[in-house]
Amino acid sequence: MSGVSSAAYFARRAAQKERVRILYRRALKDTLNWAVHRHIFYRDASDLREKFNANQDVEDVDRIDKLIAHGESEYDKWRHPDPYIVPWAPGGSKFCRNPTPPAGIEASRVAYVSEDLLKTFKVDQL
Repeated sequence: MSGVSSAAYFARRAAQKERVRILYRRALKDTLNWAVHRHIFYRDASDLREKFNANQDVEDVDRIDKLIAHGESEYDKWRHPDPYIVPWAPGGSKFCRNPTPPAGIEASRVAYVSEDLLKTFKVDQL
């Protein structure tokens, strides 16, 4: 291999490894959406890992691209329609529940002070 083609080959392989890693991670997280109990999740996660390990020795970059495309299409096909989202994350039930006030609005934090409390302090202390 020449220097340019080997650099392109290694760059393509690095991009493929990254795509496989992202696909595996997304599929593993989505598996937890389908299998609510841990004992079911562990079995499904093991099956998912076996599917990925079955093709880990493939060296042909074009075949790897086809396998990744097939895996991504399968993931999109079996993706959970209502995934669990952490409440404070974007898309969660608590996200932006208390939005920041618009520009120009000044929020003051003046609390109610009772007359009895005012009598105990001098005016200079407040």
